[in-house]
Amino acid sequence: MSGQEMFAQAITVEKEHLGGMRFKKSEVLNDKEEITTRKKLLEIATSLGNVYRRKVKILFEVEEGLKRVETTIWATTEGNIILKGGRIIPIHCIRQVSIF
Repeated sequence: MSGQEMFAQAITVEKEHLGGMRFKKSEVLNDKEEITTRKKLLEIATSLGNVYRRKVKILFEVEEGLKRVETTIWATTEGNIILKGGRIIPIHCIRQVSIF
């Protein structure tokens, strides 16, 4: 399934509802190159969020399935991204980042 198809099938959530979600415990990507690309995209998205307040689309997995959120990334740590309002998504749960 392509990235576009996954985004289309994912359920959109508001960042305010992330706190109650049960994130996957293990890495959702299998390919080391995809993991490296995700890290680079998150770094770019963080810069764009801090400098230009640009939003990105994030496709991530929770126990219930695929979700997506459109938001600004304020910080990226070793294991998490931090969104406006202090909401957190574990990086290992993120399937795709779309900068638009």
